[in-house]
Amino acid sequence: QARLVESGGGLVQAGGSLRLSCAASGRAFSGYAMGWFRQAPGKEREFAAAISGSGRNTYYADSVKGRFTISRDNAKNTVYLQMNSLKSEDTAVYYCAADATIRIPTTVTEYDYWGQGTQVTVSS
Repeated sequence: QARLVESGGGLVQAGGSLRLSCAASGRAFSGYAMGWFRQAPGKEREFAAAISGSGRNTYYADSVKGRFTISRDNAKNTVYLQMNSLKSEDTAVYYCAADATIRIPTTVTEYDYWGQGTQVTVSS
């Protein structure tokens, strides 16, 4: 069973950058696809980015493509989300998620394990 802990959130001005980290406990981290989702107040949780267990394949929501980069370090059991050119509409609680699959899931219901979330606030 995977336990996920996010960090790196905070307050940043529009146009700035943040890097989120998600540390996973448990074995066989490389066997899990990892995803980042976000949830703004009053809205549903939405997909942002995902990466395959090997790290070779990634997928992004159109809203973050070209600005966010997902990566992972399997030796450190950690996945990252580098966020550049941040906009006020990126303000949300960001969650990482894990799923034991070779695919790259992009929906909330496909993921089995979730972190507690980290707040990202972008001021305009």
